[in-house]
Amino acid sequence: MNTRTRVALLMIPPTLLLLFFLVLPMLVMASFTVREGSFGAARQRFSLEHYQAFLQNTAFHHLLLRTVLISLETSIYCVILSYPVAYYLAFHAGPKRIALLTLILAPAWTSFLLRVLAWKLILGSEGVLSSLLVSLRLMPEPRPILLYSRGAVIIALVYSWIPFVALPIFAALDRIDRHLLEAAADLGCPPWQTFLRVTLPLSLPGVAAGFAFVFIPTLGEWVTPALVGGVKGVMYGNIIQDQFARALNWPMGSLMSFVMLLLMLILVLAFGRSTQLMTMEGS
Repeated sequence: MNTRTRVALLMIPPTLLLLFFLVLPMLVMASFTVREGSFGAARQRFSLEHYQAFLQNTAFHHLLLRTVLISLETSIYCVILSYPVAYYLAFHAGPKRIALLTLILAPAWTSFLLRVLAWKLILGSEGVLSSLLVSLRLMPEPRPILLYSRGAVIIALVYSWIPFVALPIFAALDRIDRHLLEAAADLGCPPWQTFLRVTLPLSLPGVAAGFAFVFIPTLGEWVTPALVGGVKGVMYGNIIQDQFARALNWPMGSLMSFVMLLLMLILVLAFGRSTQLMTMEGS
């Protein structure tokens, strides 16, 4: 067999998997969006009532915007907190980098649900923060600290996703040719200017990858808001889950999912384009 035939044969299994487990479910969900009524006998009739209901419901629009802002804020915090860690591992850790990298990844080996529940205990009325503030007499009695709020959702998400941001940034920094930094120093460039003009532009692909690793899954997050968010921390994914599980309104849930997917693609493409332009300008 020639090379083209071998490549075609190797591409058949993953192509079939994508068709059956991604494209086909998406088509089924798309068909649900134009069915009338909730999950029941009348769902086979064609209707655009759910599109009209979604466009008229401003609460869905506000919640979607709020969810995008929470995802953006979480992604930015993860990048800001992960970049110094990745920079130290790439340039100053030396032989200790493997051990330190293992420590960063260690929390990710435990269950995501357990990590979120741990934050629920920490921020609760009998948690570590509340007990510490009471012992320091900064608070008269135990009470929840940030629990069931937007801040609790962001804290839990940032803690859970930091390792997934540090890894691509570390990989991008580790691939930088050290001769470029030496050349900048030889030309009289101070360290802070070397970082801004050489290190940071060359590490932007890793920053963009880390940002996407956080932004895409947190945009559809519903477990963390359900556990630590409460009423004030509800996100768009919680409403989608309610449409499928409680209201049994699969057409509306499918439509809301497609709206979130479309918005996510637009934001990711815009961010990738801006990152590419920044990288070209830095070069």
